[in-house]
Amino acid sequence: MTATGIRIAVRAQPKAGRDGIEGLRDGAAGPRLVVKVTAAADRGRANAAIEKVLARALGVPPTAVAVVIGDTGRDKIVEVRGDSIALRAGFEEMLSR
Repeated sequence: MTATGIRIAVRAQPKAGRDGIEGLRDGAAGPRLVVKVTAAADRGRANAAIEKVLARALGVPPTAVAVVIGDTGRDKIVEVRGDSIALRAGFEEMLSR
């Protein structure tokens, strides 16, 4: 959590069959949320799609979500701005679906 929201470690899967969240996956750097998007990793299209998928899943406006680390890699850190307690609860609810 940050003073202005939460940060989520993400593993991107561009050019997937559908957009969606696949849950947590353990990795060398710790658990990451796997986010699949149909967009290709070309000129930020996959990053924009990841932001939209997470915004929809967390019930926040797309402008509240931004990839802040890992623009060109599959491993990313995404920041979601808003009430950190409510966002954390929404994140946990999203994982339980």
